[in-house]
Amino acid sequence: MSPGPATEKEAELLEVVDETGTVLRLAPRSECHGNPSLMHRAVHIFVRDRAGRVFLQRRALSKHIQPGKWDTSVGGHVDPGESFETAAARELEEELGIDPKRLKKLGGLEHRHDYIWKTRIETEQVRTFELACEGPFQLHPEEIDDGRFWTEAELREAVGQDLLTPNLEHELALLGISR
Repeated sequence: MSPGPATEKEAELLEVVDETGTVLRLAPRSECHGNPSLMHRAVHIFVRDRAGRVFLQRRALSKHIQPGKWDTSVGGHVDPGESFETAAARELEEELGIDPKRLKKLGGLEHRHDYIWKTRIETEQVRTFELACEGPFQLHPEEIDDGRFWTEAELREAVGQDLLTPNLEHELALLGISR
């Protein structure tokens, strides 16, 4: 679902799932983002260049969650009936302008890990992928204020400095980039 006005986005339906990923029911995004007992699925993608640098996006200041913070290359919810892989391809196209037809030529998505992310406002069942891609990227202006490649040393230095989303800092530890 392409991003639209906030009211349209908040009315977006998400699948509420249990810890095994079994769909329990549908609920509006606004309800899922206000009730941590309503776990829903999300995808994250780390895009790396040939030098191993990681592309990060700076979340738009208009975002409700973590505005202006640096985050994974791409992230988004899984639509009802959608697989994690399909959602990842859709989000890559929506946020960075990467045509899903290019994914195979780029070597495809590599599944890195799964985890449950719980905050005071939401709980997500996250599947993280990695993609090798140099760009060029077309950043979605309603979602992303900026984007650039970071070295692993730059990422380690940024951890704990209130520049990165807490979720990104968690993922960097899972990837072995930070502690």
